[in-house]
Amino acid sequence: MVLYAKVNRPECIACGLCQMLAPKLFEYDQDGIASYTPDQNTGTEPLSPADLIDFKLAYTRCPTGAIKRSDKPFAPEDTKA
Repeated sequence: MVLYAKVNRPECIACGLCQMLAPKLFEYDQDGIASYTPDQNTGTEPLSPADLIDFKLAYTRCPTGAIKRSDKPFAPEDTKA
């Protein structure tokens, strides 16, 4: 199954958990708000099979559900978050 990912930044509370669990996939801006780095948080490039385990760990443990996943690329209007 192909997965696409992004962070809905307004939902992020800057807890740091996603980067701790998947440092290759998430980084923070100056305010501590996360974004998904492999595709600059656009949700348009499929997740690498090698990164699935780390992604799923961060996804399931995000306390606000700010990390989003989809089996289709996110629409351009959805990438602003």
